[in-house]
Amino acid sequence: MSLGQIIRKKREQLNLTLDEVSSRTGFSKPYLSTIETGKVKNPPSDELLRKLEMVLTFEPGLLLHIAHMESLPSDIRQEYESAEAEAQKLRQFVKNLMHAKGDTSQLDSLLDRSRLVTEEKESPLIAAGRLVPIINKLEAGYPADFDDLDYPVGIADDYVRCPDVHDPNAFAVCVVGDSMEPRFREGDIVIFSPAAEVHNGDDCFIRFSMPHETTFKRVFFEPDNKVRLQPRNEKYSPIIVDGSRINGLYRAVIKYEKL
Repeated sequence: MSLGQIIRKKREQLNLTLDEVSSRTGFSKPYLSTIETGKVKNPPSDELLRKLEMVLTFEPGLLLHIAHMESLPSDIRQEYESAEAEAQKLRQFVKNLMHAKGDTSQLDSLLDRSRLVTEEKESPLIAAGRLVPIINKLEAGYPADFDDLDYPVGIADDYVRCPDVHDPNAFAVCVVGDSMEPRFREGDIVIFSPAAEVHNGDDCFIRFSMPHETTFKRVFFEPDNKVRLQPRNEKYSPIIVDGSRINGLYRAVIKYEKL
């Protein structure tokens, strides 16, 4: 969501009118309307953003951060967000090491000396845009040997901006193959959210164990703990797998496609 969309959504959640926000902030209703619709020529002042944070009960500094990020040149913003995404994964990697089995006393001492923060920084639930990691190419066919780098937490090949996904564990894959046509074609980038609830008929990224494989299919839950993986392309047959083999099931939430 854009800054204006975020402000309007929060105002509507609080059942406030533009007149009421105008009265409380001291800025005119027409000007506030141009901000919400994205028609304002210049970014709002820090003074107005601080007042909006107070009136609309945002976390202090949140609107300022979003506005300043939106004003950055695209290349600089890309570098900043890529570095931040890598830093978050490094913190998670260190956190996982510290919780691994075995003696971690030497690791703890090293981290203390380096002052490396191991607690994962809380990401704001509201953001103007999130960089979602593209973990690898996903075969949209039958399960194949594929290392998805242990995502949702891992190292990305690339990133894609996704304004309307706020799941910090969201990830993306680039589709290859034709088994999910016509809805998903080769070259499409599909974003999956581990936080999204999965229902019968959803398009999902499926991770298997014994052996480790992944695939992209429609999911149907059958009796006796069986799961039917249904290609969208009618020339391919469905396959039935035991539910115990599945150790990850993530629903597709957004698709980017070539035009």
